[in-house]
Amino acid sequence: METLFSEIDEHERKMTAPLAVRMRPRSLDDLVGQEQAVGPGSWLRAAIENDQLSSVILFGPAGTGKTSIAHIIAATTRAVFVEVSAIGGTVSDLRREISAAEKRLALGGRTILFVDEIHRFNRSQQDALLHAVEDRVVILVGATTENPYFEVNTALLSRSRVVELRSLDDAAISRLLDNALASPEGFAGAYTLDDDARDAIITMAGGDGRASLTTLELAAALVAPGTPESPQAITVEAVHAANPHRGLAYDKNKDMHYDIISAFIKSMRGSDPDAALYWLARMIEGGEDPKFIARRIMIAASEDVGNADPQALLIAHAAFKSAEVIGYPECRINLAQAAVYVALAPKSNAIEAGIDAALSEVRNGPLREVPSYLRDRHRPGSENYGEYRYPHDYPEGWVDQRYLPEGLERGCFYHPTERGWEAYRIEATRRDRRRK
Repeated sequence: METLFSEIDEHERKMTAPLAVRMRPRSLDDLVGQEQAVGPGSWLRAAIENDQLSSVILFGPAGTGKTSIAHIIAATTRAVFVEVSAIGGTVSDLRREISAAEKRLALGGRTILFVDEIHRFNRSQQDALLHAVEDRVVILVGATTENPYFEVNTALLSRSRVVELRSLDDAAISRLLDNALASPEGFAGAYTLDDDARDAIITMAGGDGRASLTTLELAAALVAPGTPESPQAITVEAVHAANPHRGLAYDKNKDMHYDIISAFIKSMRGSDPDAALYWLARMIEGGEDPKFIARRIMIAASEDVGNADPQALLIAHAAFKSAEVIGYPECRINLAQAAVYVALAPKSNAIEAGIDAALSEVRNGPLREVPSYLRDRHRPGSENYGEYRYPHDYPEGWVDQRYLPEGLERGCFYHPTERGWEAYRIEATRRDRRRK
């Protein structure tokens, strides 16, 4: 039974909770950002407002509102709302909640089961949810920062709807800060935030609403509180003192890792040295293995530059050796040199296209015989193989001789570009052969 004292205790707990918890929205109208996911006309908003929710996976970066949406569902639904965190939870916890939900269903009650960080449950643990979701014993609300199409069982996904949340934009972060400064649950007008401090918090947050509120709270702790009539200003110096190092999201094994390395490779391919340096810096700052970065530069040196500038592979290999021998922080310079070289080099994918075409022919074409005059001569009867003309016996070091097997003609695989060293050598070869 609730008493006056229990209500006071609850109020005290709320006011001593972190700012991000105190500012958690109580309704969809209070939720900042994510209009594409829960705005007017969206499926999720209609399902929550009509209390007709079916199983859903909320997917998005940290601090974008997944847990807040779950709490809004809990506050608005007539179903019983229960929560299991995959961080510390077990299959036994899931089975206990499912068993309780079955009993509840027999009496006509519904159960919404919120599983936070659902990707942390392995495949067999996720299987424990499958029949309960399929039979609607529970309505699953799963939250994950990882791509559910990789981290959640296909069978579970097919029975759920995936709703993607996006990183909050600058305007949304600014609104969160204003709400926290003015709200009774926040600072109730005791502080203001100057423009430089606001910009610093927005930049540090990187689209993470929770991170922005945490930085605001830490900075406020360094400033004596004022009153609504005479508020104290939170300065950019206080913000930097509270959070001196910006923490950009980077997971070396998951989506962010692959997205950033993809952007890095495409920037080098697209001949943009500034973009290549930016994405390289993101990986370095995220603690990426320098040898992994160097391997990707080596691949790009052949895949995207090739013989338009053969020197690119040598420089990329030197950067790899530097990363292997020197390590951070000095090897950042070697990696930057190689990445910029590859970005600025003339581009040709003729080598990759050529070997892939040759492999396709070998795998799918007929078995073609080696021309007799090209065969090894160290066997009985080789004197009947026909004449092999040794190129070095000719003034230009070249003789017009067929090397491909019958059925294939010169130029069937390798199509050089008209760029860089590749173009120069092809034209020189054509000139030499025209003189014959």
